[in-house]
Formats: sequence, C-alpha cells, structure tokens
Amino acid sequence: MDLMRLGFSVLSATQARGHLTILIFHRVLPRPDEIFPDEVHAQRFEQICAWLKCWFQVLPLDEAGRLLAEGRLPSRACCITFDDGYADNHEVALPILQKQGLCATFFIATGFLNGGRMWNDTVIESIRHCRQQHLDFGNFGSYGLSGPAERRGAIEAIIGKIKYLPVEQRLAITEELLARCGVQLDARLMMAPDGVRLLRDAGMQIGAHTVSHPILASTPPDAAREEILSSKRFLEDLLSQDCTLFAYPNGKPGRDYLPEHVTMVRELGFKTAVSTAWGASGVGADPLQLQRFTPWDRTKTAFGLRLMRNLLA
Repeated sequence: MDLMRLGFSVLSATQARGHLTILIFHRVLPRPDEIFPDEVHAQRFEQICAWLKCWFQVLPLDEAGRLLAEGRLPSRACCITFDDGYADNHEVALPILQKQGLCATFFIATGFLNGGRMWNDTVIESIRHCRQQHLDFGNFGSYGLSGPAERRGAIEAIIGKIKYLPVEQRLAITEELLARCGVQLDARLMMAPDGVRLLRDAGMQIGAHTVSHPILASTPPDAAREEILSSKRFLEDLLSQDCTLFAYPNGKPGRDYLPEHVTMVRELGFKTAVSTAWGASGVGADPLQLQRFTPWDRTKTAFGLRLMRNLLA
C-alpha cells in the first residue's frame, strides 16, 4: 500500500475520523507560467489528481456534504472544486479529471460567461503584456517590469491595494491600468455557457459563485442577495436543473462574507456552500460554510504531509 494512503487511512480511523477534505483550484494552465510558476498547469494537475485518486475516496460535493451532515462520511473522503469559471477548466482540467475517473464541482461567476473578464485578470494580463520596462501608476505605485519576478511583484502589489475597494472604483482603476499599459486583452479567458453545459454533461457538478464576484461583506444587503439569487437562477435556466451548491467569493469568513450572507444562502435554497477557510470540516460543521485547502508543495511527500496536517488542524 502507498505509505501516504496508509497515513490517511490511519488518520481517518483516529483523530480525523469523519472529516472532509475539499481542495480548491481556479485555473489549470496548458503549460507553466513564468510569471506565476506556482500556478497549476496540466502536467502538475494530472499529478495531483493521481495522488488524490490513490489516497482518497473522491466524492461529488453534494453527496459528501449530505453524508457529512448525517455522520456517515466514509474514510478518506475528498472533494475537488474550482472557482470562477475559467475556460481552461473544461479545455484542460476536464480531460484530466475524466482520464483519472474523478468528479469535481465548478463554481461559476455567471456575469463573466460571455466574454467577460474578472478585474484581477485585467491587472494580471495588463502587466503581463505591457511592453514598458517601468510603470508609473500614480497613487497605486511605481513598478519595474524588467522580468517575470518584477511583473509578479507589481501584479501582487496592485491587486492588494485595490482588492477591497468598492466594485465600481475597482473596475475603473483596472481599466485605467489597462489604458496605461496600452494592451488589448483576449476576451476568451472565461468559459462560455456551452462550456458549463459541457462540464455538466461530462458528469461534473455546477455551483453558483454570484454574478460579478463581489466582496459580499462590502456589498449592500439587497445587492448581495440579488448577486447570489441571480447566479443561481441563471445556472438553473441554463442547465434545467436545481442549483444547490454555492461558493462565497474570496471566501474568508468575517472578512469577505458575514453571517447574514450564510442566512441568505440558506433561505435561497442552497444545501452546501464552501468558504476558503483552511481546514477540513468534521461532524457538526455548518454545511453552508465547509472549509477548503490546497497544498502548494510540488513533491508527493510534501503535498501529502501538508494535507495530513490540514486534517489534524
């Protein structure tokens, strides 16, 4: 038996019994990215999927959530999730999941499905394609862009400075950055509605992730409720099925969403929802605030050990 599998089996029989490991991904790139070398790409994702298949029982999220609530979760239970709705989810990740015989849940920010682009991607791609070696962005800083590391530093700094600003202000700033960088961006970064149907038809699960990916804690209550409800209704109309899975944008409890948003999610008919709080959810966990975690280690041993520590946290 694989030693890591044995370790997870032991944990499931002792301290971590009845705990659900949920991994979170966003993109799976076709090849490594020199600016973000830690971003998951196809070869690495296939490696991770092979490890998960060996170590865990990978379950559909709705089934895992139900079994956890009933106290009947099997040992070594795990779910795979993706946030936002990038086109590479069905172009790159789906064939790998199918090859490994694994299921995953894809949380879709529905407002970006038809050629939309998330604000953080505007920042990333503006800096990536900027031909200048130096960028003066006024109150938001001055940055050297002479190599991948400097470009990554500029991206991270700018995103950090505008992440929690009001939506309209944030969008205006990113459009100003795009203009200063003088680049035209590909509008096909996110999937189209047909991509969502393709995932569903391939046996994957689809969940809501709001319309425009706002920070719910900074959004007026009526607008927050409409963001959640509209994304649910859009997906139900698109797929002709109930949408009972939800992921909170950004997902940090108390900072990105509040108890009132959990109440909204419950009242709107969602059965399972996930945050980005690290950990593994055990018996008695709120089914509308399940935890998620993904190790960043590149070797099998380090990746597995960090998952074990997460189970024990």
